Amino acid sequence: MRLATWNVNSIRSRLDRVADFLDRQDIDVLAMQETKCRDDQFPFERFDELGYEVAHVGFNQWNGVAIASRVGLENVELAFPEQPGFDKNAGESLISTPIVESRALGATCGGVRVWSLYVPNGRTLTDPHYTYKLEWLAALRDNGAKWLADDPKAEIALVGDWNIAPTDDDVWSVEYFADKTHISQPERDAFEAIVDTGYADIMRPFAPGPGVYTYWDYTQLRFPRKEGMRIDFILSSPALAARAKDAIVDREERKGKGASDHAPVIAEFTD
Repeated sequence: MRLATWNVNSIRSRLDRVADFLDRQDIDVLAMQETKCRDDQFPFERFDELGYEVAHVGFNQWNGVAIASRVGLENVELAFPEQPGFDKNAGESLISTPIVESRALGATCGGVRVWSLYVPNGRTLTDPHYTYKLEWLAALRDNGAKWLADDPKAEIALVGDWNIAPTDDDVWSVEYFADKTHISQPERDAFEAIVDTGYADIMRPFAPGPGVYTYWDYTQLRFPRKEGMRIDFILSSPALAARAKDAIVDREERKGKGASDHAPVIAEFTD
């Protein structure tokens, strides 16, 4: 199986690029984030023409996650259990009338339980969205641990845009982000807590060292200046990680006109 994750930053704007990518990289399952559309606006027909079934959840022009699969698409869940919500109008209170956003989608594809995840950004270290981010990650950790406890042999992939650079090697400048989100210790601890439950970062063994990035801000020519971050991950359960054959970042998809600010991450697993 060839599994990929990609923050496409608007599926309607990147549809041709996504279609070309699926063919060029021979992808079996693609998890997408930031589709930025409602379900009725998603281009299901194009994916059907390409031979993929698609599950999508999107409520408006923000967020949105999807899974496209040509190896089956079963047991779809539109959120993980007890997924925290956020109400942008609630001020400092996240409890007021929390709205579960379109940030998590699960489906079983070819025997692998795939979760397409768009972790909240956090915005700033003092913003209520930062607290929301940490609560969201804690709930994901609890669920991930339970899934493995229920079935230690389960093949599970937690994939997507995590909005966290878990080590200093995963960001172009620690100094630049010193007072910003994405590299704060609570965020890194939350990411590591999920890894500690048994999920492995598939990419790192195949691409060690600094400079392996998946995201480059559109501003200030970050991509040609190699000023990026590694914030997109494929975390795999022990049973699935044991089948990992290779993993890459497809930097070609960050080049050219109309590119997303993220590049796809691809993992290949043996049969």
